[in-house]
Amino acid sequence: MDAPQGQEVVVREPLHKMKSYITSIFLVISCFCAAQQTLDQLLDQYTDRSIPYISTERLASIQDSVILFDTREKEEYNVSHLKNAIHIGYNHFKIKSFIRKNISKDAHIVVYCSLGIRSENIGKRLKKAGYINTSNLYGGIFEWKNKGYPVFTTKEEITDNIHAYSEEWSAWLYQGKKVYSN
Repeated sequence: MDAPQGQEVVVREPLHKMKSYITSIFLVISCFCAAQQTLDQLLDQYTDRSIPYISTERLASIQDSVILFDTREKEEYNVSHLKNAIHIGYNHFKIKSFIRKNISKDAHIVVYCSLGIRSENIGKRLKKAGYINTSNLYGGIFEWKNKGYPVFTTKEEITDNIHAYSEEWSAWLYQGKKVYSN
């Protein structure tokens, strides 16, 4: 349709097409922003860093001299875990049961989970109970695997499998084979 001289023709898209277009743009921008988030930003979002982090490199160099606790759920631990890690879980963790293990209050304890969020919560409980030398593995088992360190099955055999926890959190696991619970 030609407009009379000096006037514009305005083509109006149906409202539902416009909303769909705006929603699509929003989703693309959201995904881009989420993909650009660093591990530090993620941990800042979900933790208060009240339990000091230990790097994967530092833990690898002293692993035999610390007590290592896996704070993930049993099905995650059973897929793979760090060598000599003891499963203590998260959802059913009881500080009284932990205290009964008679671990020295000044022992160097390292807690970990998938990324370091759940383990910080367990670390806080340990600290409150008097375990003064507790560290949280920065980036958890995901960062451990991403840096090329080995993980083990319940038979203590090296594996490439890592329980990825969820589709959302699995975006932080770049190495290994992602495994999900049924």
